[in-house]
Amino acid sequence: MLDRDTRMAILHLKRRGHGVRTIARLVQASRNAVRRVLRSGDITVPALEREETLGPHRSWVRELYADCCGNRQRVQEKLAAEGVRVSYSTLTAFCRRHGIGVTQKQRVGRYSFKPGEEMQHDTSPHTVPIAGKRQRLQCASLILCFSRMLFAQVYPRWSRFECKLFLNEALEYFQGAATSCMIDNSSVVIAQGSGADAVVASGMEAFARRFGFCFAAHEIGDANRSGRVERQFHYIENNFYAGRRFDSLIDLNAQLRAWCEKVNRRPKRVLKATPHEAFLIERPALRPLPAYIPEVYDLHTRRVSVEGYVSLHTNRYSVPTALIGRQLEVRETKDHVRIFDGHHLVATHGRIERRLNQRATLPEHHDPARWKKHPPPPLPEEGVLRAAAPELSCLVDELKRRHGGRAVRKMRQLHRIFLDYPIEAITPAVATALEYGLIDLLRIERMILRHLAGDFFRLPPPAEPGREQEE
Repeated sequence: MLDRDTRMAILHLKRRGHGVRTIARLVQASRNAVRRVLRSGDITVPALEREETLGPHRSWVRELYADCCGNRQRVQEKLAAEGVRVSYSTLTAFCRRHGIGVTQKQRVGRYSFKPGEEMQHDTSPHTVPIAGKRQRLQCASLILCFSRMLFAQVYPRWSRFECKLFLNEALEYFQGAATSCMIDNSSVVIAQGSGADAVVASGMEAFARRFGFCFAAHEIGDANRSGRVERQFHYIENNFYAGRRFDSLIDLNAQLRAWCEKVNRRPKRVLKATPHEAFLIERPALRPLPAYIPEVYDLHTRRVSVEGYVSLHTNRYSVPTALIGRQLEVRETKDHVRIFDGHHLVATHGRIERRLNQRATLPEHHDPARWKKHPPPPLPEEGVLRAAAPELSCLVDELKRRHGGRAVRKMRQLHRIFLDYPIEAITPAVATALEYGLIDLLRIERMILRHLAGDFFRLPPPAEPGREQEE
């Protein structure tokens, strides 16, 4: 089929007096095609009309599509079962032409912001290797929409406590806050509703009021509304993590903060400047930080166990022994765990990461008499051996040092030797053994027997020299 420009050339050449054969040669088309264009006298390309295989079954295809929950492959199988065989590409093209299961595409807009008008905040799950072990972390980021200044950190979990920690640190990094903060409809910030009807949780609303901004949620599915912050997660995943090694979560966040500083000083084509340079324009329009920013903490109520500890996220923190059984208030901050009895601060511990099952004990809470492990009493056999001779007492000490604990088996074996042989034979044998560092009781027993030979046992007479040669 000839396109619009070729049809226009054919009509133009005809008006100049050229024949059909000449026109066909010049436009490289068949003479019949040239004649059809001249007969129509129109440069509009006619629509290609073909009979559709599924045309008579359009309503049936629509019903099957709804019945199969939008699975076009099942629609194709059901059509084939009824004798209507079409290829999958024919079915999908038919559905597109007739709007079956096709969502009308919407244009996306371009948002422009004035200095200090809006900032955007969101989180994204990332899997990051830390100290050779892959961990699932939550990456949180905040960006100023006008200057595109970025700040990001990662956390092992994401709750309102971590959200307040992050926003507090980010706003201190920017030295101010924009008028509004655009978020998605996360339950961490939103108590109920969505979009324009979203109701911000009271704790988060009070936090925003302290810094002079308000939260605003976009409609569900309208991710383009928060596109400034959404784009950065792909950049962090594919640029920051690549080729970097992290020893701990603290090391990761320190490197991520330094990376944000570097990114904020890179030129952006859309800004025709760096975010840091644009920030110099935006900073006077930001809401200034309050004169006093209280430390963010999460409040817990715990009862002191009989061991003198309070449990928090599988970790245990010590308190004075006098508070055993009392119900105390635990304030968890970013770096510390503070324990209060009413208004009285009773203990301050360094915060341990969650689910490590560790125990933190302050020196003043350690009671040696309470936690000292008393060794078991010595065996009765040991007392008998120590009272028998100084050499046996030294051998007992060596046996306990070598075998640990009470050396029960060795102690009873030495006691049996003491009962079986006279002390006059045992003492010199043990003294000789200790002189050479020998504590093997079997060899000591042979030494005792060698010492007793001829005194307590009848030995065979020595063989005669001549008789020994005859034999």
